[in-house]
Amino acid sequence: MKTRFRIPIAFKLIFVTVALLLGVSVGIALKSASRFEEISASREEQAGRDSSRARATEVEGLLFGYIEKAKVVGSLLLKGEGAEREKSLDLTFRQDKDLVDVEVLSRDGSGPLLRVVNEETLKLLKDGLDKSYIDTLRGAQKSRGMVHTEALFAGKDGYIEIRNSSLDGGAALITIGFPLAKDDYGTVTHIVLAEISINRLQKTFKGSDSVKYFLVDSEGRLLAHTNEARVVKAESLKDNQIVRAALTSEVKQGQARYKDAAGAPFTSAYTRTALGVTAITEASDDVILEAARIVRREAFKIAGQAVSVAFFLMFLVSIMITMPIEKLAELTTEVAKGNFDVKANVKSRDEVGQLGEAFNQMVVGLVERDKVKNMFSKFHGSSVTEDLMKGDLQLGGSKKMVTVFFSDIRDFTKFSEGHSPEQVVEMLNEYFQIMVGLINAHGGVVDKFIGDAIMAVWGAPNSTERDSQNAIRAAIEMRKALALLNESRAARGKVPIKIGMGLHRGEAISGTIGSSERMEYTVIGDTVNQASRIEASTKSFGTDLLLSQDLAEFTQDEYVLEVAGSVEVKGKSEPLKLFKVRGYYDENKNPVLVQTAYSDYEAGHDAKVKVSA
Repeated sequence: MKTRFRIPIAFKLIFVTVALLLGVSVGIALKSASRFEEISASREEQAGRDSSRARATEVEGLLFGYIEKAKVVGSLLLKGEGAEREKSLDLTFRQDKDLVDVEVLSRDGSGPLLRVVNEETLKLLKDGLDKSYIDTLRGAQKSRGMVHTEALFAGKDGYIEIRNSSLDGGAALITIGFPLAKDDYGTVTHIVLAEISINRLQKTFKGSDSVKYFLVDSEGRLLAHTNEARVVKAESLKDNQIVRAALTSEVKQGQARYKDAAGAPFTSAYTRTALGVTAITEASDDVILEAARIVRREAFKIAGQAVSVAFFLMFLVSIMITMPIEKLAELTTEVAKGNFDVKANVKSRDEVGQLGEAFNQMVVGLVERDKVKNMFSKFHGSSVTEDLMKGDLQLGGSKKMVTVFFSDIRDFTKFSEGHSPEQVVEMLNEYFQIMVGLINAHGGVVDKFIGDAIMAVWGAPNSTERDSQNAIRAAIEMRKALALLNESRAARGKVPIKIGMGLHRGEAISGTIGSSERMEYTVIGDTVNQASRIEASTKSFGTDLLLSQDLAEFTQDEYVLEVAGSVEVKGKSEPLKLFKVRGYYDENKNPVLVQTAYSDYEAGHDAKVKVSA
């Protein structure tokens, strides 16, 4: 025989290895780009920290300047009216276009409110506003709890409140509050509330679409922002991750990376000032990493060209290997479904080709095995067949708790004598087809046919907790099925069939008996003999179904039973107490009687048993 030339898979894998080497360039490109991104991100993070610190310093100086001016104006207001005060206010207050309003509040609330308003500045900020707007503003602040005057009167050293006091449709302002004067006991007697335009603060926080700068107060509300519209709305950012970190952190400066509501990543840094406000810078990763990503795209472009070549080579090799294997996988699925009419036509001259030949040989073996299994199942039942095919075919058995069933056709001998063999076989096959189907449907196994008799067992080879209940239910269903069968036979002009059924529960030997040349799987023991005697007793009691006392006591909660009487049987010193089955109990424990025209008939005599009571 001529030896076929084969191409080993190892030789094919050499090509794959060469292709994978090209992939190293991709790894290098990724590593280089990743490192460049890290360096870029680190530099931008440092730049963010520096930027937030610079803006915090600038804001701190600007706000301290406002506070000093407001303090001077407040002191002038406390001195009372006069030409000298007005002159001083012209120099310190009215010349400053950022100071909109300064007022002094006393602890006891006595005396008129001391207030000075720069109406010209108000009109410049928002056309149509006058000094009455300040009253509107104070009312809104009080209702919203925006300025905590109680804390200012508490007299904490250095305590200053800075809040966004912008109102919808009003001017963009911030309010600064601080203690102004104390009595001899150190109790704050007067505080200052000053409204300041945000224009100069906004200039400090100008940015771009990609880099944003903003300022928040101690409660996370915006004081300044790259987008001024958000400041005018006095938007709260307390749920923003970087703002929350800045407000809760013990350190005055820090940074964080997070994603916004849209899932875009950002790098942020914050610096908290001595006045309690915090300057924050926020930059999108798209901007920070733009240069690194350009480098990465170029690296990917070069690596992609190398990978394309490698992919083409790998594709050619994989086609040679995977297509036959995929075909074998499809054929294996078909075989698993029971379709043995398949054949692997693998032309590959390598180990895959050998696999295809082995597959074809396996299918041939499975076809033969399936034939044997199907034939064996017809004689022993599927569960017995499966049990036997799991292990070695050896003689022996094991003790099991089983429920044994016997049934017999009444007056079968008379029927056989009055009909041709063909008619007898036809009747038996019709009858067995129905009864065996019901036994199988309820988990039983037909052990053997003894002429017109059926022997079945529940609990062997496999057992469940409801073997006995299933056996009785199968017998009840057989009672109903027999009635339907007899209706069909009567319509065809044929005589009806009457049967007797007996059930007993007990231990029996289940296993393979016989010799090394001829074996049979069956159940043997006294339990089998008693079940046979119980079935024979049905003729004496004129009923189609009897249970032993053991089985009746075990299942009495589920089935409607009636004492039939006792019989003496061969081999037993004590009479057997037997029970009729009249029906079952439904889920509500209501009795459901199952009686047919064939479930009770005239009692007769059987030589195997003797009715004792």
